[in-house]
Amino acid sequence: MVPKLSKAENPDWWRGAVIYQIYPRSYQDSNGDGIGDLLGIVQRLPYIASLGVDAIWISPFFTSPMKDFGYDVSDYCDVDPMFGSLADFDAVIETAHFYGIKVMIDLVMSHTSDQHPWFIESRDSRENPKADWYVWSDPKEDGTPPNNWLSIFGGPAWQWDAGREQYYLHNFLVSQPDLNFHNPDVQDAVLSAARFWLERGVDGFRLDTINFYFHDAELRSNPALPKEERKDTIAPSVNPYNHQRHIYSKNRPENLAFLKKFRELLDEFPGAATVGEVGDAQRGLEIMGEYTRKGEGVHMCYAFEFLENELLTPEKVVRVMNQVDDVAAEGWACWAFSNHDVMRHASRWNLPPAAQRLYISLMISLRGSVCLYQGEELGLHEADVAFEDLQDPYGIQFWPEFKGRDGCRTPMVWDINEHNAGFSNAARPWLPVSGDHANKAVAEQEKDPSALLHHYRRVIGMRHAHQSLVTGDHADLRAEGTVLSFRRVCEDEELFCAFNMSDQPATIEGPVGNWHTVNTEMGSCGVAEDGKIHLGPWQPSFLVKM
Repeated sequence: MVPKLSKAENPDWWRGAVIYQIYPRSYQDSNGDGIGDLLGIVQRLPYIASLGVDAIWISPFFTSPMKDFGYDVSDYCDVDPMFGSLADFDAVIETAHFYGIKVMIDLVMSHTSDQHPWFIESRDSRENPKADWYVWSDPKEDGTPPNNWLSIFGGPAWQWDAGREQYYLHNFLVSQPDLNFHNPDVQDAVLSAARFWLERGVDGFRLDTINFYFHDAELRSNPALPKEERKDTIAPSVNPYNHQRHIYSKNRPENLAFLKKFRELLDEFPGAATVGEVGDAQRGLEIMGEYTRKGEGVHMCYAFEFLENELLTPEKVVRVMNQVDDVAAEGWACWAFSNHDVMRHASRWNLPPAAQRLYISLMISLRGSVCLYQGEELGLHEADVAFEDLQDPYGIQFWPEFKGRDGCRTPMVWDINEHNAGFSNAARPWLPVSGDHANKAVAEQEKDPSALLHHYRRVIGMRHAHQSLVTGDHADLRAEGTVLSFRRVCEDEELFCAFNMSDQPATIEGPVGNWHTVNTEMGSCGVAEDGKIHLGPWQPSFLVKM
């Protein structure tokens, strides 16, 4: 592929960008050990460039014991040998930049591995220099934990340490102790790690669990959450984590000052940008607004409103986007339907192929940036992973009511005619390749002009072709039966978008004025002679005002 023509660097490239998430363990294995790696990403960058995306986000590849597959970091400034080396990462940067693709990496700052040298020193005594780098607490008089906080992975969020005769906090696995962000030295240490990667050439970060950095310094217990307010967005319904309102264990106001410091670091590197993951089922959008106020925090955040099990409907889209206008008018959202933590949306919402086409056309048209998850451009459904093949500790803990996250993390499928569908030459990859996925492999879809893969390319191209979709405002969001409609408006363009989110025909009134139908190659229909738009099942309409 010919590299993209060089352009004057735009420091706001992230605004309206299309970002492609890579889960490196499952993307491409270059050395035959059954695990994807950095050189595998280099190998597949021409394919990624062919999609037309603006950036890639690579899930963690740092040194780690892999209890949570890289989200338990034991060295922030090195590459785990299973993924390669720092030189291999440099090759990712160089190759991606050759194709005009930005590189964002996953920075996990709320917690480390219990094998990180910082924690090993911290747990050694109550007096050592890093004794206060993690969240330690004496027990109550009866020996029980200091409060009622729960772990997302099940059970109490406190683990007894016999050496210090204290509990330490872990919002996730026992082997993932939480850093104490109330300690300025901890803040400086994680900022130093971020600087290391910025100086190495990364274009930004995805910040894992951004609202978990600070805890309540008084360690107050969380109040109960009424049953009618509980959602299984952040944790499955079988997890008692959903029974609390997490106002003390996360979402603390002190985080705003730290994010301002983080933004000041990023501003030293023009064009560096960050997207934060807001993990909260009740206040996600509100927190997104707080964290992305212009110039004061991170550039963009994503909440879980479109990652929920609840089917995406016109009414829900209107409700969510209106709420964003109310609570995050000065901020910027980043939308995703799938990622490495949730069931793939084709399965979660039981979408037929035509609906998958419409839904990506819809997401590409929303105000905000977009994250795509590897394999969704192929229409991959959630893989069925047998219990004996499970790797995810979350799924093992709550099986069979909750099967964990392995089903969305199985290897990428490249060529049905190759061993392990082209992912790896190993006899047995770290997770089995889904037989149901193999028929949707990249090589098969490349040969079929009607395949979903080509539709993804077209809709990404559509976004780049219309500045109103990249940075424009939205207006007149409406839900009329099964049809969602809105306008995207910028200085030079006004675009009307409508989506029939149903398998039945629908009709709406066309917009007033002189409009021209565009994007007919994606099934877009125009205004009929009667002034109405007659939409077929799962059909969009895109009109430009003349």
